[in-house]
Amino acid sequence: MQNEDPSQPLALDEETIAFVQRIFQYTRAGYADELASLLKQGLPPNLRNEKGDSLLMLTCYHGHADVAEQLLMHGGDPELANDRGQTPLAGAAFKRDAAIVRLLLEHGANVNSSGPDGRTALMVAAMFNRTGIVELRLAHGADIDARDAQGLTAEEAARKMEAPDTPEQLARLAQG
Repeated sequence: MQNEDPSQPLALDEETIAFVQRIFQYTRAGYADELASLLKQGLPPNLRNEKGDSLLMLTCYHGHADVAEQLLMHGGDPELANDRGQTPLAGAAFKRDAAIVRLLLEHGANVNSSGPDGRTALMVAAMFNRTGIVELRLAHGADIDARDAQGLTAEEAARKMEAPDTPEQLARLAQG
């Protein structure tokens, strides 16, 4: 089906819409086998919803490492940000999922990427007191001195959010 006016959204029939909604539901629910089968049949791994969330972003946010691995193995882009500028790595950090963080980093996610606000995944992990993920990010080369759009480092952002452990953790690590 080709769109006559590329500036206009493609009109989809009800069956196609239902199919796409089912794919996003499979992703949220962690149906790895079903998605693997669809990916083998040619399902685009970087399919996005109306908010710009890719299948990978949703599976990272919902904590399904097996689905994330399938998507990455079929060409899912670990750097594909949603409409708010959030990457799968930031979503996994927010959700405290070290296994998915590790998986994304192993598949080429940029440990220092940031959204429009300049906030890196290290900053997100620090702000929400994710000490294990802070360590993992730093072990993969995260820039401890990076600053967001407000000029805050991860340590300063964590202090501002009153995180109980990560400010001291980062201060200790910054001193070497």
